[in-house]
This record gives sequence, C-alpha cells and structure tokens, in this order.
Amino acid sequence: MIEVKDLTKKYGDHTAVDHLSFHIDKGRIYGFLGPNGAGKSTTMNMMTGYIAATEGTVTINGWDLLREPERAKRSVGYLPEIPPVYPDMTVWEYLKFAAALKKVSKAEQKKQIETILRQTGIEDVKGRLIRNLSKGYRQRVGLAQAMIGDPEVIILDEPTVGLDPKQIIEMRDLMRDLAKKHTVILSSHILSEVRAVCDYIMIISKGKMVASDTPEGLMTMLQGGIEMSLSVKGEQNRLEEVLRAYPQITKYSFEPQKEAGCVTADLKIQKDEDIRERLFYHLSEEGLPIMGLTLVERTLEDVFLELTGEHADETETKETELETMRTEEVEEVEEVENMKEMKKGEEDRADDSDIEEGI
Repeated sequence: MIEVKDLTKKYGDHTAVDHLSFHIDKGRIYGFLGPNGAGKSTTMNMMTGYIAATEGTVTINGWDLLREPERAKRSVGYLPEIPPVYPDMTVWEYLKFAAALKKVSKAEQKKQIETILRQTGIEDVKGRLIRNLSKGYRQRVGLAQAMIGDPEVIILDEPTVGLDPKQIIEMRDLMRDLAKKHTVILSSHILSEVRAVCDYIMIISKGKMVASDTPEGLMTMLQGGIEMSLSVKGEQNRLEEVLRAYPQITKYSFEPQKEAGCVTADLKIQKDEDIRERLFYHLSEEGLPIMGLTLVERTLEDVFLELTGEHADETETKETELETMRTEEVEEVEEVENMKEMKKGEEDRADDSDIEEGI
C-alpha cells in the first residue's frame, strides 16, 4: 500500500526526520506515536506530498510520490492538524470545492458529498458557514474533505487536539468506521487515543523509528521478565536471605516501609520461571507470612517512556519544539496561499467552461 524508504527532512542543521523506513498494509489502523517535536507531522506532510523530502522515497500503490505525484495522491486523503477549511464558505460549498480539486466528476459530486455528510454526522450543518461551527464540527468537515474521492488511505494528524471528551469519543468512533473500508494512519502523542483505536503502532523519537509492532508485541518485547511486588511481615535481612536462594530472581529492591513490621520488595524474575508457589512455601517455613503478592504489568506508557527517552535533557526538547513550531507556522501560511491559488485556478476554469457552454 505505502512504502517509505530512508525518508529524511532537514531544516538547516536541524534534522526533523532521520532516515525513516516502514511499510503500510491494507486494512489496519496504524498509530504514529511520539512526543511533541518528534517529527510526526513532518513525516505526514512528506507522505502526502505537501512538503518535499530532503532524501528518501514514498511509494503509494506502486506510484512514486515524487515522479508521479498526481497518481500517487489519488489514493490518499489527508486531514492536517489544523483543518484546511475556508471559514467564509458553507460546509456544502467547501466540500464541493474539494471535490472539484480532486477531479470528482460533476455527476458524482452531489451523491458522494451527501454520503460523506451522513458518515461524518454533519448533514444538519451543511448550509452553515464554517466560521460559525464549533471546533468539533470543523474537525468533521476537515475529515469529510479527506474522504472526498474515496481514497484507500486516510491520514489523520492529531485529529482530536482541542476537542472535548464527548467530541473525542465521537471522532474515535468515526475512525473505527473509516477502518472498515480504508487504511487509516493516525498521528498522535496521546497514548490513550492510540491504545483505544489502533491495532499497529509505530513509535518515533527525535526523527527516528524506535519501535514498530502491535500494542501487545511492544509490551512483550520490553517485558524482559516477570515483575512482582512482594510484601511480608518480618525483617528485611531475613527476606533478603530467602531471595538470594533463587537464581531465577535477576533483580530485587526494597521499598520504604509502609506498614509497621512489614517489608516490601520489588522483584524481577526470568521469563517462564514462575516461582510464586515455591516462594510462598519457603517464606512460610521461614516464618515470614506474605501480606501481599502482586504481578506488575507493563503498560503502553512504560513502553513509550523507555523507547523515547523522555527523561532526556529538557532544553534540547524545548529547542526542538520551538523549531517545529516555527516550521509549522511557515507551512501553515504556505498552505493558505496554495489553497487560494488552487481556488482561483478552479474558478477561472469554471468561468471558461460557462463561456464555452454559452457559445
């Protein structure tokens, strides 16, 4: 479906995306996950042909995005983080304009727009000016334009930013519905969102791919062993003697005392070495009754923090985010100018067509 090879983007001395390579298959919801400033939006913009890559290639349905951009882009619908809508247009006018830009035939435009209005839940506001719509409805309008032309792949960049909880749930439901007919790529730094809707996750950090797998696969990959929290009634030195008798325990550490007369230890045990039953009887024989024994499970948040090194130098992170903000501001201005030029060209062509029909 989509093949990305050695994709790189540099802004002067700053490398926003550093030789990314991955493959997108049909019929999945992909989560593109990473901290702010990791290069997610820049990658999305290059995949859709919005900005040029410094190096690397993007192939969509067999078409090279650089050499045959028009054919490649027909397979992709794109919703940027800031929806590219015209506030002075009505919803219907805007979608009709988007359909004309995507070269949907006039005979199909009305039917296709009506279907998309129903799917995105904006049929009731189709006659309203976009400037008068709420943030949630504007996001839906932006999603509707991405669906025009029935693209096989729909790319959504931070689609729930700024939405309230109800709107977030509605947007997630829309994404799940889209996945029934389209491949969906979702960019986000919100872990709960990715976990809720995605069945495959790619994690990017500082412009590089650091992991790519299913949510379960990522957690298994970094598990490294069984982790437990053990609390017993007794003295720390006696518990430590027992723990030393088990070579399967690769690491242990003691927590500050939370309950008088009790000691708590965090254990890491080798994979496939469940020693809980043996440890229970051993502690009982030593007169160390167990007050608590809990398995500690890794979460997607743990995986994310470990892979992205979120405890790195904060100054570097802030500088990266500032550079990204500046870049995105420039790109936003360019987008408005490009859309204005395309709109003017479309109006000119429409005028020419009317003249020809009159003749």
